[in-house]
Amino acid sequence: MQYHIEGMDCASCIGKIETALARMPGVSDVQLNFATEKLELTLAPDAATQFSDVEQAIKRLGFGVSAYESSQTSSDSNSDHPSAAQRQRWWQTRKGRQVVGLGILMSIAYILALLFPDYGAWVFAVAVMAGVFPFARKAVALAMSGSPFSIEMLMSVAAIGALIIGEAEEAAAVVFLFSIGELLESVAADRARAGIRALASLVPKTAVLLDNQGGQRDVPATSLQVNDLVLVRPGDRVSADGVIVQGTSSLDDSPVTGESVPVVKTVGEAVFAGSINMDGVLNVRVQKTAADNTIARIIELVEQAQASKAPTARFIEKFSRYYTPAVMALSLLVIIVPPLVLGGEWATWLYRGLALLLIACPCALVLSTPAAIASGLAVGARRGLLIKGGSALEIIGRVDTVAFDKTGTLTEGKPRVTDVVAFASSPIGCQSQNEILALFASVESASSHPLAKAIINHATAANIVIPIATNAYATAGKAVHATVAERYLAIGSPVYAADEGLLSSKQQAHIASLQNEGKTVSVLFDEQSRAVLGLVALRDELRDDAQQGVAQLKAMGIRSVMLTGDNRLTAQALAGNLDIEWKAELLPEDKLRLLNEMKNGTKIAMVGDGINDAPALATADVGIAMGGGTDVAIETADVALLQSRVTDVAHLIALSRATMANIHQNVIFALGLKGIFLITTILGVTGLWIAVLADTGATVLVTLNALRLLRFKGNHSSISAPKNK
Repeated sequence: MQYHIEGMDCASCIGKIETALARMPGVSDVQLNFATEKLELTLAPDAATQFSDVEQAIKRLGFGVSAYESSQTSSDSNSDHPSAAQRQRWWQTRKGRQVVGLGILMSIAYILALLFPDYGAWVFAVAVMAGVFPFARKAVALAMSGSPFSIEMLMSVAAIGALIIGEAEEAAAVVFLFSIGELLESVAADRARAGIRALASLVPKTAVLLDNQGGQRDVPATSLQVNDLVLVRPGDRVSADGVIVQGTSSLDDSPVTGESVPVVKTVGEAVFAGSINMDGVLNVRVQKTAADNTIARIIELVEQAQASKAPTARFIEKFSRYYTPAVMALSLLVIIVPPLVLGGEWATWLYRGLALLLIACPCALVLSTPAAIASGLAVGARRGLLIKGGSALEIIGRVDTVAFDKTGTLTEGKPRVTDVVAFASSPIGCQSQNEILALFASVESASSHPLAKAIINHATAANIVIPIATNAYATAGKAVHATVAERYLAIGSPVYAADEGLLSSKQQAHIASLQNEGKTVSVLFDEQSRAVLGLVALRDELRDDAQQGVAQLKAMGIRSVMLTGDNRLTAQALAGNLDIEWKAELLPEDKLRLLNEMKNGTKIAMVGDGINDAPALATADVGIAMGGGTDVAIETADVALLQSRVTDVAHLIALSRATMANIHQNVIFALGLKGIFLITTILGVTGLWIAVLADTGATVLVTLNALRLLRFKGNHSSISAPKNK
């Protein structure tokens, strides 16, 4: 079953609900996500516990609960749920109404106390009992469900204790300030959850469906099926992942990929749900349903990532389980020891002990990590960095070495023609480069080899007329042959041409020069005259941002290594352009061996895109997959770079370091503030109402500090190398 839970203000609320449900017979696999407010659990079919019992148990703890419909997709659950569709103002919420009511009640009590001074304490006592009742009822329910050390219990004991020792006005202040703190925490938590709601809202609710007769009708976007044809008008958001079958337009993919520059797309090119159509009219063939589109996958990955706890979060939760009872024990000692041993007044030390109870709440401490992790994941998703869990986000910042695959990672993965050479020594005279390129494309026209396609595409892009070739055939592993304009032509490798005795020393030197630049060379020759007509050199070019990305890593103090199965000359040439270490002619098992050797005392990130990279991605401390790579690589990796930018690796590490710095700030602030007020409370400098401000203020400030990450841009200061790795 899946439920939507309302009213969770901080991560400690998760523990309260999970503890209560774990005690119910037949309930298992309880998973509650604070960021998305989604609860998932399994209920045994023969269990005595019913679904209604689960809902009642959650409601008794003071939380709202409603079941998700089984047909709802991940994105639907975030955008279509009533709580998301109609966001309430703070004064419309249950906690908002409670604060307003308590404010009115306390104001009346204060006025009556001024008018009737003799009855002032009784008036405040009535106001306190009325105000503390809902918190006390929730505290009892939590204690019965296995969470006796809740903030509600601590606050109720402190307020009632203050009444007993005659501090009715302070007790009233405690209840009122606590209610305000709960409201502020709720507002801050809702802001922290806004990221996923924003993602879900990118997909339009309706789509324009085209029928076979060309008719148009509006349908819910969730009802679209694979192979449906939809119309996307200028200004519309694309309603589904698909491929363009008619039209050309500029599309703003920034909501999905983070790329701010609109991209011109035409027939045969893929489009994403949520992208904005800028100018042209498009007919799009649906390729993925609403439950499986890019936005839905992003939301699902972010939800899973936020649900998985980072090592720091697990440590802090474990620490807080001991921290609260320890401070409560200290509070008891403060109440008992000074009067018994030092002869202090019972009322004074009881008051100070009660103030310590309020400081004991671990909300700010428990929230310090998940709030920062959630913000970090949201920032990453907005830029097109899909991080699969808080653990991955935490480890990335400690990486010392980044190992890159070459093809499709540092390079574009598509060979391009870089040089066309026409030899003047041809018996038929000097031919132009365009004529040589036309002959190359003609001979290769029947081939499906990637190099052949690159030559043909280059000739087509240059508007060169490609002659018709006949009698085309291939000599396996050596050459391709064809007849063009009654001439018997062939294209082969330099090795094949040299074996046939076709190359002069000058031509061999020219070929060697090109190969030293990391280029693959093909030779065109006339089989009748045995004359070499020309050369075409091709190379899988570096991505536009490859040099910048590697340079950024170097500036951050991170070592970069290129691991490739390509030949040594090509690897050496590309590595020279990048100023990067390299290892060439590697099989997948060789990459694993090298990664394991490099992992000795260091953290390794592996960046790749192909099926052959999957084992290395899984072996590295952090696997990073290019978004344009294979599904196997993306599923194996810990992070997917949707925009396939090399510079995103440096941005990812900078984001991780910024997130961890934020977590350290939060932990130090939460513990430091509580430590200061613990001392001032024992010394009698601060009282109950200051203790409430210390607790709720710390929680709110920790949340607001975590929200600062949402403005993270990856500037120079944020990507500097850490002092301690």
